[in-house]
Amino acid sequence: MQIPIAKPFIGEEEKQAVIAVLSSGQLSMGPKVAEFEQAFAAAHGAKHGVATSNGTTALMTAIMAHGIGPGDEVIIPAFSFFATASCVLSVGARPVFADIDPETFCLSPAAAEAAITPRTKAIMPVHLYGHPADMPAFEAICQKHGLILLEDAAQAHLAQINGRFVGTWGTAGFSFYPTKNMTTTEGGMVLTNDDEIARRLRLVRAQGMNKQYYHEAVGYNFRMTDMAAAVGVVQLGRLPEWTCARVGNAAYYNQHLTSVKTPVTRPGCTHVFHQYTVRVPDGVDRDAVAKRLNDRGIGVRVYYPLPIHRQPVFQQMGGYEDVYLPETEKATQQVFSLPVYPSLTEEEKAYVVQEVNAAC
Repeated sequence: MQIPIAKPFIGEEEKQAVIAVLSSGQLSMGPKVAEFEQAFAAAHGAKHGVATSNGTTALMTAIMAHGIGPGDEVIIPAFSFFATASCVLSVGARPVFADIDPETFCLSPAAAEAAITPRTKAIMPVHLYGHPADMPAFEAICQKHGLILLEDAAQAHLAQINGRFVGTWGTAGFSFYPTKNMTTTEGGMVLTNDDEIARRLRLVRAQGMNKQYYHEAVGYNFRMTDMAAAVGVVQLGRLPEWTCARVGNAAYYNQHLTSVKTPVTRPGCTHVFHQYTVRVPDGVDRDAVAKRLNDRGIGVRVYYPLPIHRQPVFQQMGGYEDVYLPETEKATQQVFSLPVYPSLTEEEKAYVVQEVNAAC
């Protein structure tokens, strides 16, 4: 049996939507982009959606719209995809890494608050694997210290805390990479409830222009195409059903896996399981387990084997040699993710459980 880590779905409706755009002649940032922006924002209870070319440019656009730049610090987790940090570096600001909550793998509010300095401009939690970070706590910390609250929601479409969607606590960046919970083939989205920030986001996204060929600010070509948006509109309609399927698959694993520590969902939270991530017990060789499972046809992946502050580029730039994040370091040695995509069959889930329980 061969079970990949992810299985993107592109159906006939998506294909026809793209053909309709191609036939229209309006290919870049046209009516389909506007439709997708409005629909995605509405699905999350946000006032504004600003579509971008990918998830990284979504985060970059959010950071630029808030005027973060050289001399500023942004507190982030080191247990995340590299773009969480590179988007901070892209504006000349400095990433400051804080440790994670070992249960949710998300940035620890206490660790983040302890990392605040006079240069701190923003805190950007990551809703890692689809579990919401503790946004009420981060909102309180940012209000207390006068900081900007950002959200890296690249993996957390429709995740909630007590009925409130992620992406509505601070300015938030989402990703529509092919393996995400929904895709536009490539693309990103920024959500905000702030009218002025929305105006700045649109300037950054489109070469600093509000009126064509009149540039109010330094901006970039971070535009989404109408073909991508057309796919996004269709996929957004499928997202609630797919999310329920992911949650159901995760519940099956939680019930039947006995040899690994299964994911936690905090009370009041909706975990959307972009990844279903487990821990091996202390003393077990995670890499050996992952190899065995891959050899048995189960496409497990390690997200992420090396924390960002230990990446060669950060070690070379200096200032990060003495950063020690014990919960982050432990997680990078123990976690691996299992297939959890919506189209998994009962037979495939049973096989995954059988092999994982035998491997540890």
